[in-house]
Parts: sequence; structure tokens; C-alpha cells
Amino acid sequence: MATKNFDYENFAQNLAAQAQELVPQDFNDNQKQYVINTLGNFALLSGKALAEDPNLNFNEEQSITITQIIAEWSFHKSVDVIRSGIPQQYWDPIMQKIAYTIFEIAKQTFSQGLPHDKILELIEHHVKKSYLEAITELKNKGAIDEGLMEYAASQSNMDRMAQEMQAQQGGAAPQDNSSAANMPGQSAGPIDFPKVDSKVLKLATVAMLFKKMNQDKVQAILDKFGPEDAQTVIKFMRVPDLAERVGAQNALRCLKEIKTTLPKNTDITPHKIILRIKRFTSKYTNKELDTMLIRERMGVKRLVFNAMEDKYYDKMPPKVASIVATHLLDSV
Repeated sequence: MATKNFDYENFAQNLAAQAQELVPQDFNDNQKQYVINTLGNFALLSGKALAEDPNLNFNEEQSITITQIIAEWSFHKSVDVIRSGIPQQYWDPIMQKIAYTIFEIAKQTFSQGLPHDKILELIEHHVKKSYLEAITELKNKGAIDEGLMEYAASQSNMDRMAQEMQAQQGGAAPQDNSSAANMPGQSAGPIDFPKVDSKVLKLATVAMLFKKMNQDKVQAILDKFGPEDAQTVIKFMRVPDLAERVGAQNALRCLKEIKTTLPKNTDITPHKIILRIKRFTSKYTNKELDTMLIRERMGVKRLVFNAMEDKYYDKMPPKVASIVATHLLDSV
């Protein structure tokens, strides 16, 4: 039945009003208004559906929570889309795909009575997946190039705000400039990034990517760096506005150059793919996996569930299966 006591209109307006104080200050008026309007519109639409659709059976608290989750992710991903450099005519289709995904996954997980932290984890997984799918589709249509797609994929305003909040809770200001990036309202000191072929700029670009990755994986990669380079990357990872300091065009050129120098992976075997997928599936129950994979293609589902039985889905080429496994491991 519908949630009769849920005043979704006022709730959406309040969420949009709160967002005005959180929009990045470096955005122009058009960009700021886009973030606020997108959040408000999606909160209003989802709230209306939850409050008035007789086929839904959520109480007022659940409806408020779902609407708030949609509003928060709408805020973060609209900021990411703007910072990505993707042309504005493509912003709305990306955001609509994300909002629809959140609403559907939220409905399913709340209906199943999953724990709140597991619901948030599953929603985050599908938000990242739908965002990557949307920008990959733009690249495949020729609307953006691969460099811009990779740069857009590296954006995460949620991670950025979490780092800033952590920095603000870090205590008294340190005396040395090397830790200035950890303090609220302060920059890490002037960083004059050199021309694009500079090693320093490449390390800064690597740091941008590492900020979006699982920290255990980051540490494993850093262990292969020289001590001086590793410390430089770590220092750059502490810079809250690193993307702006590097610059979109510099980052894109660096990513392309780094990609051309990477060694080709020639050791992809079905056995290794099975082990990687089993490492992913071991974290979840079968019910949670069903929910997480509900929007995946049938081939992906068969790859995953075959691997759980130590079997390889031989209709999928190992190179493609390896990409799928990497996506699964990186998205949670």
C-alpha cells in the first residue's frame, strides 16, 4: 500500500536546500544549479512513487531512507559527471540511469529485509556499475574518447568528501607543511605541476587513480615502486583537490601515455579467473549475490555461479572473463 504520511514534497525541498551549502565552491552558477535541481527532482520523483504507488509496501521511515539515499547519490554523481568533463547534453541520461538503478535496487533490498549496511553496500556497487556502463556507452557511440571515459570513471565525490571529513576530524594543525593537506580548509601547499611528460605529473595522475581504489590493492602496487616514488604518490593522495591541480587535459594525456607503456597480460587462465571470482563470492550469501547480479547479463551470472562450483564458463573468452572478474572485485 502507499505511504500516506510521507510528505515527500517538503522532504525533497529540504534535501535540495541542504545541498546548496555542499555544492563545490569552484562550480559556476549553472553547474551548482544543475546539482541542486537534479537532487531535488529525483528526490521528488522517488518520494512521490513511494508515497502514492499502491503496489509498494514501505513504511514512512523506509520511504524517507530510500528517498534520502537517492538524493545523496544524485548529489555525488552529478558532481562527478560535471567534474568528468563530459559534455552537458549527456549529463541527464547518465543521471537518469543511476537514479533508476538506485530506486530498483533499494526496493528489492528493503523488501528482502537485508541489513542496512548491506543495502548501502549493494546500492553503491550498482551505482558504480551503472555509472561506468553509462560512460562506456558514450565512448562506444563515439560521443567521448577513451581517455575522457577513463578520467570520468576516476571521479568520486563521495570518496573526496569522506577524505575531507576525515581530515577535519584529524585534530590540531601540524607544524610542518607536508601534512597540511590533512587539515580542513587548507591546501597541501603550492604544487606547480610541470609539463605533461614530467615524471612528477605522471605520479600525480597515478595518485588520482589510487584514491579511487581499494587501499589494500594500492599498497600492493606501491610496494613495487621505488621508495622515493612511493612517498611522492602517497603525498599526492593526501591533496584534496588533486584533480583540479593536475588538470583534466594533463591527466588524460598522462593516462594515455601510461596505458601505452603497461605490459600486456599474457597469463590469463580459466583457473586463475575462477580463483578471483571465488574470492569475490566468498564475501556474500547466495541471496546477496542474486541481488547484486540481478541486472547483469546471463553470461556474467553463469560465469560467477560456475566459478563457485570450480567450473569455468567456457562460452566466455578468458580475456573477457578476466575483465568481468576485475570489475566485480573493484566495484565492492
